[in-house]
Amino acid sequence: MKGGGLLVAGTTSDAGKSVVTAGICRWLVRQGVKVAPFKGQNMSLNSFVTREGAEIGRAQAMQAQACRVEPSALMNPVLLKPGGDRTSQVVLKGRPVGELSARGFFGTGDARLGTGLHGGGREALLATVVECLQELRSSHDAVICEGAGSPAEINLRRTDLVNMGIARAARLPVLVVGDIDRGGVFASFFGTTALLAPEDQALLAGYLVNKFRGDVSLLEPGLDMLRSLTGRRTYGVLPFRHGLGIDEEDGLAVSLRGAVRESAVSEPAGPEVLRVAVCAVPLMSNFTDVDALAAEPGVVVRFVDRAAELADADLVIVPGTRGTVRALGWLRERGLAGALARRAAEGRPVLGICGGFQLLGERIEDEVESRAGTVEGLGLLPLRVRFAREKTLGRPHGEALGERVEGYEIHHGLAEVTGGEAFLDGCRAGSVWGTHWHGSLESDGFRRAFLREVAAVAGRRFVPAPGTSFAALREQQLDHLGDLIEEHADTDALWRLIESGTPADLPFVPPGAP
Repeated sequence: MKGGGLLVAGTTSDAGKSVVTAGICRWLVRQGVKVAPFKGQNMSLNSFVTREGAEIGRAQAMQAQACRVEPSALMNPVLLKPGGDRTSQVVLKGRPVGELSARGFFGTGDARLGTGLHGGGREALLATVVECLQELRSSHDAVICEGAGSPAEINLRRTDLVNMGIARAARLPVLVVGDIDRGGVFASFFGTTALLAPEDQALLAGYLVNKFRGDVSLLEPGLDMLRSLTGRRTYGVLPFRHGLGIDEEDGLAVSLRGAVRESAVSEPAGPEVLRVAVCAVPLMSNFTDVDALAAEPGVVVRFVDRAAELADADLVIVPGTRGTVRALGWLRERGLAGALARRAAEGRPVLGICGGFQLLGERIEDEVESRAGTVEGLGLLPLRVRFAREKTLGRPHGEALGERVEGYEIHHGLAEVTGGEAFLDGCRAGSVWGTHWHGSLESDGFRRAFLREVAAVAGRRFVPAPGTSFAALREQQLDHLGDLIEEHADTDALWRLIESGTPADLPFVPPGAP
């Protein structure tokens, strides 16, 4: 196999494309295949920084880990980071090139993306995406591509470069994933197929059922009927598994009230548990920062949006956000700002990360993100923030609490710390900590030292379990995804699809979209 490929599409958003892509990648790499992930265009507030300083979607970084390769900007050439209901920052090959409205981005090609495309327009974007995919395919045995949303968004087909647009440009076979746990999976498979133009249908090889509960034999008559209706086979039925939704693309897709990050082990090592409340601020970004906390035995992590929900928390985290000033206003409107101030006055722990760190300071000068000018912060940390047009992207490392720490930075705000104790690149004042470093809690020794400090300040007899390795737990999850593919998909048929492409004799399912 050399230069093989596959596009994993879905009947809907959150059908399981990201985890299925990761699972196929891990299955292939265990067969000795040199494989890479790819997503032409991603819309997400969860992003990551490569070692070269390029920003890509966090899901593609996770898929790169499934492939056991270093993440690269080639794996996600276009990243859209929403800044509101109608605008997004466009990140091209790892670098921000401008802000665009949804109408401008999905328009007729007259929109410009800064100077990043030397002419702008969707044609230039598609050419960039195709070039990146070709470069990956030339250096790997296989590239497993992930689509976005649904390939049957017929209103967007003309400007598509992540689903059938890239599939047709690169002649990729397409596997459509459907979430049967939602219901209506057969209608979704058939409708997705029938809405595609004949040229697109010719690339749609078949289907993969995701999140099935029960006896597969009861499903088989439906799969047989689907094949008779569409001429396309089903490549597998994956069972429902809890806790496999790692590194989700977008925290805005679901309501976070009462959401709990599942702990890998529920029993605490000491006599008490530690309760962590995460403020679900607007445009929340990189909320995956708290996954390492949830992996600790005896740590319970909840997302909250009401002041009363902070009352029993031993630690409150204000996470990153793409709208720092907007998040600050939201905290004030909902009474959370006052609750945070009372916690600080009482000596109860608070941690701010990136945008959450910035709004804990004394003052924010923002003529870039919100263009709100000078805004008073919460005043819980001795720092002033000024937003720069150039984005800071980096992979810093250092030491805190006597332990080595690694992280990554993605921010426009520059912090001038005027007092307190040094804490990573930020500071600590009493029971309040702040840093720009995402991912720092994935450093095992530092995480345990920080939790011991939090427990001491909170007056809890919580003891972090020795030996918990977040990296090992992540590897275990990725192996579980590979197991799902290996045990519940027709891997021989998948191999032929990746190596040889879509079968040539697939029938057309009317009516096709223009």
